[in-house]
Amino acid sequence: MSNREILEMLLPAMVNAAVRAGAAIMQIHGHKDDYDISLKSDKTPITMADRQAHRVIREALGSTRIPILSEEGREMGYEERRNWELYWLVDPLDGTAEFIEGYNEFTVNIALMENNQCVGAVIYVPYFEKIYLAGSGYGASLKEGVVATADAAWSLEQILQGCKSLPLVEQAPHDHLRVAVSRLHYTPETEAHIDALRQKYPDLEIVEQGSSYKFCMLAEGTIDYYVRTSRTYEWDTAAGELILSEAGGSTCVMADGSRLRYNEEDLSNPWFIGRSRFSPI
Repeated sequence: MSNREILEMLLPAMVNAAVRAGAAIMQIHGHKDDYDISLKSDKTPITMADRQAHRVIREALGSTRIPILSEEGREMGYEERRNWELYWLVDPLDGTAEFIEGYNEFTVNIALMENNQCVGAVIYVPYFEKIYLAGSGYGASLKEGVVATADAAWSLEQILQGCKSLPLVEQAPHDHLRVAVSRLHYTPETEAHIDALRQKYPDLEIVEQGSSYKFCMLAEGTIDYYVRTSRTYEWDTAAGELILSEAGGSTCVMADGSRLRYNEEDLSNPWFIGRSRFSPI
């Protein structure tokens, strides 16, 4: 079976898992009495929406018999997962802090990893009813009007119908540099990096966003550049990195320009930079 056939076989499972998880999140979104907020071991928040989305994805992808490494299952030991050839890398609710604060760009991230490289990716933005798709070597696309439903059962044909190729031609190039930063994780190092960029691009525009939606905006061409100098984890970046790459952009480690690495013993990422296809830098 070819890689394309494998991706086409698994894409409906990925999309339906993401959309069902989005429905679980949207059922709780805005009802703050139901958030049930607590702190994980790394002092980051988790809500009932995270837990419910994780449960839905675990159930939806369980039939594939492919192991799952999820933010909400991060306790899995390195010795157990180090030799996995194929696995799901999942963030059931990316942007939990923004979700709690009432912002709407939270996402569901599902990456299919083969030999520790992402080969298939889905990012669902339930509030905006957008889903972003990519397969390694097969391009990236956007499908709009995807309503969060608990019983989502999209077929491959239904998923692909009406998809727009990324980047979106109408979005770029811009007449000034558009730089994305994390809304709630803005650091002195990010500020220094922006100040350095302003020396060459004095009219640059800052775009504050949360979650992996920044990767999606880069893939669209809505923004040009994204700098991240605070903690992220592998499940925050894997799907977005592939979607951006297949849309002609790139992601690299800030320190040396190398690629992000996956299924490491320490699941946290180094600082990184993302660039759209149209980025002048």
